[in-house]
Amino acid sequence: MKTAKRMSRWKKILIWISVVAVVLVAGGFIFLASVTYSPSGQAEAAMQSDAKVLVTKIKQGYRFEPQGAEAVEPNIIFYPGGLVEPESYSPLARTMAEHGHRVYIAKMPLNLAIFGLNKADSFIAEHPDEAFVIGGHSLGGAFASRYAADNSGKLEGIFYFAAYADDGGSLSTTGLSALQITGTSDGVLNKEEWEKTKTNLPADTTFVSIEGGNHGQFGSYGMQKGDNVPEITEDEQLKDVVQALDDWFSTLNK
Repeated sequence: MKTAKRMSRWKKILIWISVVAVVLVAGGFIFLASVTYSPSGQAEAAMQSDAKVLVTKIKQGYRFEPQGAEAVEPNIIFYPGGLVEPESYSPLARTMAEHGHRVYIAKMPLNLAIFGLNKADSFIAEHPDEAFVIGGHSLGGAFASRYAADNSGKLEGIFYFAAYADDGGSLSTTGLSALQITGTSDGVLNKEEWEKTKTNLPADTTFVSIEGGNHGQFGSYGMQKGDNVPEITEDEQLKDVVQALDDWFSTLNK
């Protein structure tokens, strides 16, 4: 009898532990959902295929590629910012596809690049004989840099949008080319860390500052907590980013 009572007591304890665990996990997901940034209406519209761009949902994210023409190199891999849904970067991906490039946006677990460092592997595997660059926004840029540090032989270069290379993503000893873009109205980027970590960048790094650009407008998901009000429109910032990328691409392999 005592043994049966003891077993019954343990069953109750295990049930309560399971219930608490489920509640905590569910609460965690609900919290993450509440602080995650969703794509704007403009970004949702950019997710639709048309006569110019084919948008395909693939296992590790999304592929944007030009319709009716061979893609021009380099292919582009993009890691989203922390707690930002990948679709929020579709205006950029669509525009670069209209310029002829194949673009991949990684979909990160919990929308955090820390849990999807090697997402780029599957994208590169689709066209292993072609040239690729990788980059990302904010946290995504930092982890794109870490991927590049471990896989520099697979890449032609890396770009950072309001991001920097931390010590784990140092590329100072690689032969990669880099592009680092910031906005003068960015209220989120840690400027001290950004300045300090310049030593982790490759010797061949181009710096571009977008006058009036802020942090959130590197994507299309509205105002981000802690950011400054931009002095230019989202479309204007996108245009400057695209121009910087096009100019940088023209210098690769030269």
